Amino acid sequence: MTDETRENLDRLLLTGGVRLGPAQRDRLGWLVGQYGLPTLDNVSERRRNGVIILREPPSGAAAELLYRSLTPGCAVVIPRSENPGFDFLKSKLTEFGTVAPCGADGPHEMWWGGIGWSKFLTAADATTLRPRIVSCYPRRGDATAAFALRHSLERFDLACHIEPIDTEFSDRLLCFEKAEFMLRMWNKYREPLLFVETGAVLREAPLLPSFLGCDVALHKWNRWEMSARTLYLGRTERAERLLRTWQQLAASYPAIWDGYLLDQAWSLTSSQMPLDTVWLPRSYHALKGDLGAMRATILHDQQTTTLELGPDPAFAGIARAARRAGRTGARDAFMVMTSKAETGNGIAVILRDVSAGDADAVAATVEAVTGAYAADCGGYGRLELSLCAWQDDVGAARDAAAMARYRILEIAPGQRIANDFFAAHATDDAVMTARHLFP
Repeated sequence: MTDETRENLDRLLLTGGVRLGPAQRDRLGWLVGQYGLPTLDNVSERRRNGVIILREPPSGAAAELLYRSLTPGCAVVIPRSENPGFDFLKSKLTEFGTVAPCGADGPHEMWWGGIGWSKFLTAADATTLRPRIVSCYPRRGDATAAFALRHSLERFDLACHIEPIDTEFSDRLLCFEKAEFMLRMWNKYREPLLFVETGAVLREAPLLPSFLGCDVALHKWNRWEMSARTLYLGRTERAERLLRTWQQLAASYPAIWDGYLLDQAWSLTSSQMPLDTVWLPRSYHALKGDLGAMRATILHDQQTTTLELGPDPAFAGIARAARRAGRTGARDAFMVMTSKAETGNGIAVILRDVSAGDADAVAATVEAVTGAYAADCGGYGRLELSLCAWQDDVGAARDAAAMARYRILEIAPGQRIANDFFAAHATDDAVMTARHLFP
């Protein structure tokens, strides 16, 4: 991207009141370099190429018109994609990735997508950055599947590391065993890592994640359930944080299946740093019997099924709608900020009625809350901000905050948030404590 293009992009974002953190700005700049000039909310005419930045959730009819106007040469970027009002449009498009918020400087999720992966899949073949393929299997199990994976790698000239490891069971890996193996590979090698479950074979070189330059890439089964059968980790601090969080959760909850713990690690990491996630296409997680199995990049030795990969289909029911839209959802904190306050007190701010509120009002309130905390934390060492569309979401967020023994504040879109918002509520806490001690 030239200096002139960069300046034009900065001017466009400033004119549109779009606030992006550095990681989000880098991803948008990369997209402009791939697709061409960006426009704000320009959905009125058919375009052959370019990046369309949407600030307001479109109506159902407008979403349909936008979808029909797009070509493979267009990308759609939603810089305030935490708002559920965008979910319907996202459901019509191909989801490419999500960049998580970054504190007060970039307090929104950024979603990006289009109408198909063809442009990227073709361009990825020319990338020079190649991942190391890693995999492991039970030492007491059958090594045939591992041999098949290794054999499929030979024609692509990709570095690999496939080894047997000691496991509790001879026929499968537990999550903590897989996560510990991945952490060991992270410390041993310096290339990006692509974990592929043994039993899979490679039909094409898996270069898409490294071409996209993301922190992490994985596939969502049925668009909501994260799978750990194919997992890419770029060589970034954010990818390492995700990996270590996953390993810690797996060590603490060894009986829980790996996809759900990966989901939780993703949610926790995304709330604390601008994790750049790519949602891999089905060709990177194809199963035997899939209609597109012959064109798959990674083909897993599993039969196609209408059931979820996890053992309990209802386990993550509360998170499904959010995950389908690339969001963290109300059960999990949208954003976590910390301060230098020496106290261990935390405060949870719940922004309710997000679906019913005006999109600009919701965005402005998010910016006001994070800006107020950055200016004056009020003595609270940790802020957790949750966005809730429905009353059930509010209840889930309140329960989570209560378990952490946080002070809970509930606000509405458009509510005035003063710069001393947190200091004023800290004063309220002190007054209440004094009244309790000296009635």
